[in-house]
Amino acid sequence: MTGQYARMAVACICAGLGALLVTACGSPVEEQSEQPTIAWAYPMAPAANGSQRSAENGEPQQLNETQVTYSMAEIRSPWLAVDWFPAEHPDMPQVVSIGREPVVRACGHCHLPTGNGRPENAPLAGLPRDYIIEQLRAFQTGERKSSVAGRNPIDFMVSTAQAMTTEEIEAAADYFSGLNYRSMTSVREAEQVPVTLTTDWIYSRDPAGGSEPLGMRIIEMPEEIERFELRDPRTAYVAYVPEGSIARGEALARNWGESGQFACTACHGEDLLGLGNVPPLAGRSPTYLVRQLNDFRTGARIGPVAALMTPVVEPMQYEDMVALAAFLGALQP
Repeated sequence: MTGQYARMAVACICAGLGALLVTACGSPVEEQSEQPTIAWAYPMAPAANGSQRSAENGEPQQLNETQVTYSMAEIRSPWLAVDWFPAEHPDMPQVVSIGREPVVRACGHCHLPTGNGRPENAPLAGLPRDYIIEQLRAFQTGERKSSVAGRNPIDFMVSTAQAMTTEEIEAAADYFSGLNYRSMTSVREAEQVPVTLTTDWIYSRDPAGGSEPLGMRIIEMPEEIERFELRDPRTAYVAYVPEGSIARGEALARNWGESGQFACTACHGEDLLGLGNVPPLAGRSPTYLVRQLNDFRTGARIGPVAALMTPVVEPMQYEDMVALAAFLGALQP
């Protein structure tokens, strides 16, 4: 576990109750009950570290590939979807581009104009229209939330969804469902990973350098933290996963359950690109996938979708979720 997280109180899965308990852990694989800790999937307390933060001096920010400029105030405003490459997507509706102050944040601020999202939130591009509408309704009703309290990405999603009108929900669903998803994450099996900090609810490399054992975790981070902080949709990510996890995850995805009845391919399609209103899984963020599996397991997600997923995740062990997310994240959509 990172030096920062070794000192934190973190959440553990209680195998018997299927709920999160809070305890102090000193190792990424230390067992507190029958299951090791899963706090790594919910990075907390982002560090306002000067060496990790982009310029605050008011100077225009720019990427090498475009002439577009923004101030850091604009980049960080939840009422603006920073659009570095406007030619790469259709025109955004208002709810995606600027939202509706003071209650509806711009969808494209967090999920980006391309719909690719970032590891701390959901990639929306290419999700079925009706599924997006269904999930926004679930945020409104409380049927969908996080297993871990106090994470801004999910808290902001809930408050924004609760304030959205039917017209805004449908406009957002129309826009994101019409986009093609492109995975920006390279999944790599490893024993050792860089020492990390948390920056904006995700991991980033510690500028001091060093490495540590990965253990039974997935550590996902941007290759260039500066591009991430500029909300660049072309930011590349790397997800370090345990050795052997991709092959194990493929076996689970194609033959989960005593007779294979819980195989992911049964509902999400043989290529895991989705079927009808069932969402695609291929190439999605591995840490995002782990959080969703855990949220189903702990009861943080309820409702019609959860009713289908609960019997799938209930028999899963910690290592099963890690392996499954590693395999799914390694696929190319």
